Parts: sequence; structure tokens; C-alpha cells
Amino acid sequence: MSERHAILAIDQGTTSTRAMVFDSAGRPLGQAQREFPQHFPHPGWVEHDPEDIWRDTVAVVKDAIAAAAREPRDIAAIGITNQRETAVLWDRRTGVPVHRAIVWQDRRTAEMCARLRADGHEAQIQARTGLLIDPYFSATKVAWMLDNVDGARDRARRGELAFGTIDSFLLWRLTGGRVHATDATNAARTMLYAIDRQTWDDDLLALFDIPAAILPEVRDCDAEFGVCDSGIFGAAIPVAGIAGDQQAATIGQACFREGMTKSTYGTGCFALMNTGSRMLASKHRLLTTIAYRINGTTTYALEGSIFIAGAAIQWLRDGLGIIASAAETEALARSADPAQRIYLVPAFTGLGAPYWDAEARGAIVGLTRAAGRAEIVRAALEAVCFQTRDLLEAMAGDGAERLDTLRVDGGMVANDWLLQRLADILGVAVERPQVVETTALGAACLAGLRKGVFDGLDGVARIWRSSGRFEPKMPAAERDALYAGWQDAVRRVRSTA
Repeated sequence: MSERHAILAIDQGTTSTRAMVFDSAGRPLGQAQREFPQHFPHPGWVEHDPEDIWRDTVAVVKDAIAAAAREPRDIAAIGITNQRETAVLWDRRTGVPVHRAIVWQDRRTAEMCARLRADGHEAQIQARTGLLIDPYFSATKVAWMLDNVDGARDRARRGELAFGTIDSFLLWRLTGGRVHATDATNAARTMLYAIDRQTWDDDLLALFDIPAAILPEVRDCDAEFGVCDSGIFGAAIPVAGIAGDQQAATIGQACFREGMTKSTYGTGCFALMNTGSRMLASKHRLLTTIAYRINGTTTYALEGSIFIAGAAIQWLRDGLGIIASAAETEALARSADPAQRIYLVPAFTGLGAPYWDAEARGAIVGLTRAAGRAEIVRAALEAVCFQTRDLLEAMAGDGAERLDTLRVDGGMVANDWLLQRLADILGVAVERPQVVETTALGAACLAGLRKGVFDGLDGVARIWRSSGRFEPKMPAAERDALYAGWQDAVRRVRSTA
């Protein structure tokens, strides 16, 4: 690749859309980001306007290329990474969505999921998809739209509508409607895809009454996905990589050896452990999923998904108004009274792994008159640590070896206090990379793999660099006592308690 060429990543997240330009050594050259509106039409419902996402995507790509002092013709390829499970249904002829996107956090289909579990479908679904029945995944969201958008089911059966996760919708728009495709990692999060056979599952499509005609083609993560319409950015740039955000972060963190684990702290918190060619079935309500499928070879992962991490800090800012920015949280946490033992359980949209309690709701436990905003901020940060320990305890219970190092990334890991607390609560070293936006880096690496920028996964691993390592300092008895308090707080909010 010439020195004027670069790889661009589109990182479409839950609360913002980012574009980043990288060079062939994985160094950021320029970036741009925009937050977009969240829609909450009913309690527990979360929606996005796909048109907002599309407009922001075009804008940040242009801004990132300009910030990198490049021209569109200098971009060798685009990689896309996206918020997973969020479902979009659009008109094949016009490309216009028929409903707002239903976001992964949305819980409107909780009753549908409860009926499916009661009818005994979970074992079949878990065996084929690696997933548990939960509103989190795309299948029930699509079924809801087909049932509740006027005429949608009939139009879907006639092949007039297309379904996709956000990557698929963006790819459709970027290619001028020429390509309706996704990658294996996003397909694996729909609850419709058999991850052992690598195909859409006819029995599950029948169970959810979803016509196969609306589904995208599934390709490798490092596939040729099409070429952008030259009228969008001023050049016909190929799209050469796609992965869901957590899988892209796994690639960006170079977790290519079996047992390596990363945890990403963005809107939610997601820990993935590479299990190689093994589909490790969880007995502790974790997910078996696809880590990546590159050059036709599938690598699997064990995943724990937490719905609320950084979103709790956003709530402190926008909902309670007790902070003006996330940057304030580190100093506030350091100043909190250690005698105040406050727990914040951020079950705003239910609890994810390992509880999977869609009806649980959040609480602050242990408040006294002496507690103030510093203690509440500390509790919100500690909730991230405790939830991560929930996941690692479940992984260990499933037979995975206990970690000695956890690689972390995402917007929250700029907070040194949080990472030291995380190491203390987990009892393992925590390592932060130089490029903390590893979702974008992973997408760029996929496109770079396809275009020969990197010499295989070993070449990607060689560009990974650490920017800090945090060793546990807290005595084991203290960390276990704090964790026991967390477990008690979670019990108080469980809907089954």
C-alpha cells in the first residue's frame, strides 16, 4: 500500500457514529464522531432513526478523511463495525425504513420471549445459535415489526422488504442498494443463524414466522462486500470488512489465541473469550458465538453481555444532572468516602449475563444521609467492575481457565481509577492498548487483511501495543466482601426474587 493510501473504519455505535482513518501500522490519522438522538416511546423501549444514522455516517466519513489530510481516492478500503442486534426493516425499492430501528437494549418483546421459554424452545435455540431467548437479539424485534407495521408481513412475504442489522443497512445505502449482505458475526446475533452449519435456520425462521426473502446474504468478515457509490464520498471505495462491534474489538485487541479475553466498555460491557474451533456450550448462561470468520475458517467465542456500563455515566449526566461530563468521574470517584458502601445496579433495561432477567430494574442500595454525588459516581463505576466479575466467574464455571490478564478497551478505559478498581475487584491484571477505539481498529484490520495491508492475523497482532498495565492491589478478603455486597444488591432487584 502506498504511503498515501489508508484504511477507513465506520464505527456505528449505540449513542454515536464515528469514522477513523488508519495507516498500515494501525495508527489513527484522523477521526470524527457525532452523537445522535435516542428515542424512548414507552418504558423499556429504545429506538433509533436509521436516517439519523445514515446522515451521520456520511458526515463523519467525510470529516475523518479531511482530518487525516487525505482525499477519498486515497482510501484503500472501508471496514464497518456496528452495534449488534439492532434491527432495521426497509423497503427494497426505495431504501426507506418502514419503522425506526429497534435497538439491542429494547425490551418490548419480553413477553414474547417468556412464552417461547415456557413453550420449551430455549434448548433448541441455544443448541443451534449459541444464544439464550431474550429480547436482546434480533429475531423477536423483526417479528414485532412484521406484526405491528401495517402491511409489513404481507410485503415481506412478497420480497418487498429487507431486514438487516445496522451494518447491512449501511452497506445497502453505501452501495446504492446493490448489495444486501452481512457478515457471520452479525448473523450469529439474530437468533436465526445456525452457527455450527453457518446458515440461516429454516426451523427458527418458521418459529418466528420470518420470511427467508428478507434476509441478507452472509459472508466472511474479510469479504469483498461491494463498492461505495462514487457520488457519496467522491470515489468508488470498496467495502472489504464487516464485524459486529464486540467481535471487531476482539480483532483490534489481537485476541487470536485460545483463552485470550477482551472486555469492551462502551454503552454496555462485553467480554469475549476466544475458544478457537470449539463451540463451548455454557452452563452459566453465557453465549456461544462467532468471534470471527476469516478466509472461510470460523473461530468461536464465549461471551458475556452486560447492557449498561457507560450508559450509566450518561444517565448521571443527562438524567440526574450530577455531572457535566464523563471526564469528571475519575476525580469524583477518588474523592468518595470509603466508609460509604453504595451499590448502583444499572438494570435500566433488565439484566444481561449471567442473569438474563428482562424484568429487573435498577436501584441504588445502601444510601445514607452522608452519601453524595461522589459516592453515587463511584458506585456507577464500580458496577462496571462487579458486572465484569460476574462474567469472568461464569466463564470459570464453564471450564475456562482463569485469566491472568484482561485486555480492555472502549471509551471508559481512559479512567485510570476505573481500571485500577477493575483489577482490584477481579484479582487479575488489566491491560489497556494504545488505540482504545479497538472496534474501529478491528474493522480497519479486516479491510486491511482483505486488501493485503496486513500479513494475516500475525501481522495484525504485531501492531498491538500496550499503553498501561494495572496490577491488583486489594487484599482478596476485601474484594470478596465488596463482591458479596454487590451480589446482595443484585438479588434485591431481580424480578424473580
